Amino acid sequence: MKLKNFKWQAVIETFLILMWVYAAMSKLFTFEEFKGQMHNQTLPAGVAQLLIYTLPEAELITAALLVFDKSKLAGLFISFILMLFFSGYIALVLLGYWERMPCSCGGILKVMGWKTHLAFNISILALISIAIKLIIEERRLGDN
Repeated sequence: MKLKNFKWQAVIETFLILMWVYAAMSKLFTFEEFKGQMHNQTLPAGVAQLLIYTLPEAELITAALLVFDKSKLAGLFISFILMLFFSGYIALVLLGYWERMPCSCGGILKVMGWKTHLAFNISILALISIAIKLIIEERRLGDN
């Protein structure tokens, strides 16, 4: 029995939209705390400053791309890239790349440890990969 792809794809996309909007809003509503957390990371000050002002907007734009059929695939690829960068950073922290381990992220994820956060991110990467595969298959079938 074949599962209906569009339903799984819609569930994943809806989850990602909610996740990105939540992540952005949690940063914007606690902006001073978010700024402090970013400056506490093991990133160069210039990179932290850049991320403070671009990350919430990038998350909201990514969520918006996932809403519309014509931009869904772009939103999924951007979601994958963002999660890959976040996961890579967490992996470097866990591998002891830097001399100190910074505090974890804000929002609901701050209750997770670094290992749990990495497992969460890897799960999200798997879901995004599934959604990308489903949308590409759906479009290929639609062209036939």
